[in-house]
Amino acid sequence: MSNENTLDLHYVHQSFQRSLKEDDDVVIEAYIDGYNELVKFLNLIGSVFSFVSSDVKSKIKVMEKHREGDDAINYESFKKMMKYEKETSLHDKSGFVSGSRTMLRLHRGLDFIRLFLKRLAEEEDGLSTCGMCQFSYNETLAEFHPWYIRKAATLAMHALPSKPDLLKKIFGSEESLFAAMEILPQTLGSCDEVYRTQRVLYGNRCRRLAPTTLPPNR
Repeated sequence: MSNENTLDLHYVHQSFQRSLKEDDDVVIEAYIDGYNELVKFLNLIGSVFSFVSSDVKSKIKVMEKHREGDDAINYESFKKMMKYEKETSLHDKSGFVSGSRTMLRLHRGLDFIRLFLKRLAEEEDGLSTCGMCQFSYNETLAEFHPWYIRKAATLAMHALPSKPDLLKKIFGSEESLFAAMEILPQTLGSCDEVYRTQRVLYGNRCRRLAPTTLPPNR
């Protein structure tokens, strides 16, 4: 992985590509590797999404525990996990934290991150980072948060720095930023592929997919 103070999009791209299996399935270990890197994005944009970052981290720990437990073989991929939990009725077991439900919530967080990254990369005249963040949030996570969290998050977004300052904060030096912009289209494409696969598995419980892949050399 990259330095904790910067986001490594190349690592995210590689991890998500490794996670993709045939027959619309996703390898959980590789998916978590990529997601762990993306969590840095939530941390680097400031305290505005610290509550999302904390929630995502706790859910990643749930999945890591499943991957390291006695039933680890059943948590190798999304399809295998969902089949196992359904056939054993684990969803109804008291005290059991469902991997399937946990992954659904991680999936929703991924949706927000990929849309906000796309907007940061594109030229949107007159749209501030606050506006980009609000649009991305309202189209994704806001649907699943109570009104008081939505209100607090929307107000906190006004504290986001300008686009140049935010990009520098996320990617570091000018050289790193240039490299990040070069790999961003492929990274967003990988995010889309993983998101699309998850949507096939979860059906109507997921938001309708809005493609985020940027045109080449943008």
